[in-house]
Amino acid sequence: MTQIQENIKLIKQNIARACMQASRPVDSVAVLAATKSVNAEYINQAAQCGITLAGENRVQEFLSKADGVCGVTWHFIGSLQTNKVKSLIGKTALIHSVDRIALADEIEKQSAKLGVQTNILIEINAGCEDTKSGVLPQQVEALYTYCKQLPHIRINGFMPVLPINAPEKLYAQMNGIFSAYKARDPHITQLSMGMSGDYETAIRYGATIVRLGSCLFGSRLEKEFIP
Repeated sequence: MTQIQENIKLIKQNIARACMQASRPVDSVAVLAATKSVNAEYINQAAQCGITLAGENRVQEFLSKADGVCGVTWHFIGSLQTNKVKSLIGKTALIHSVDRIALADEIEKQSAKLGVQTNILIEINAGCEDTKSGVLPQQVEALYTYCKQLPHIRINGFMPVLPINAPEKLYAQMNGIFSAYKARDPHITQLSMGMSGDYETAIRYGATIVRLGSCLFGSRLEKEFIP
């Protein structure tokens, strides 16, 4: 058994435990491989073990290795510059990190050019940290309302970015936002919340996608990608 196989086995056990604690079915949570700095070889190993979602943080890195990966659906999970948007439209199934009107406008523009509808998540700066991107919780409604009127964008939910060692009340707040919008909009189905250090907590608070890097690939593998 490879190290990645062993890691996935442990991750699945942890997810099952967290789902049981939250009275949720195990299949209500999807594992997304966070592939920043990870070579295609290791992403393919994860795909062969049943990890079917992969998320990149950098557009150039995505473009350089996507063709070498088989069996995954690509998402984009990093901060996105408007001048990079055209490289993603039609190539990624979900953009997690929409945090401003200018970015939404560019996604709309490039999607219209290709005649496609692009699925997005609104990124939320859950801890209101100056060093992190995302709209503040009190700004979610304004961005949601703006994006809803763009014909080539479909909002699928939210990606909260939480502080390290965030209190559980913040997870509960993010779950509250997700649940409120889910109740009013049938397209709101995804809460992308939780990373290697907190995914069990995130699952207990309603995460439908957890973005796992180091606990899946290991810290050594993460450093081996050469762009």
